[in-house]
Amino acid sequence: MSAVPRSDRESEKPAGRFRRMLDRLSSSQEDLESEELREDSETTGCTRIGDCSDRQMVTVTGTLRTVTLRPRAGVPALEAELFDGSAAVDVVWLGRRSIVGIEPGRKLIASGRISMSRGRRVLFNPKYELRPLGRE
Repeated sequence: MSAVPRSDRESEKPAGRFRRMLDRLSSSQEDLESEELREDSETTGCTRIGDCSDRQMVTVTGTLRTVTLRPRAGVPALEAELFDGSAAVDVVWLGRRSIVGIEPGRKLIASGRISMSRGRRVLFNPKYELRPLGRE
């Protein structure tokens, strides 16, 4: 039997919920979105981007923050920044000027080998799966 009287245990539970609600209300929108993305990464069974190391085969998920056309060595390259709440990875499709569905705010799952370029994580020509729009 617990040493804490029953009436005290019951009063702890609402205080815990109240504390969590107060924490959510005092958190910034960016913090809340990052937390949601980290949870999404865990539930889909993907590797967190912050845990990825150089030359590792990974499957990551997140939201595209930016999408730009940036030529590399004279070859067109579509670059996107994928963020999962823990860190970001640059996803690069060489030889592509655009890909239908690849746009800022879109969620996707990408698989490939992580490499490091100028201190940033990069996935070149990954296999990818667009996630449905809206609430899942």
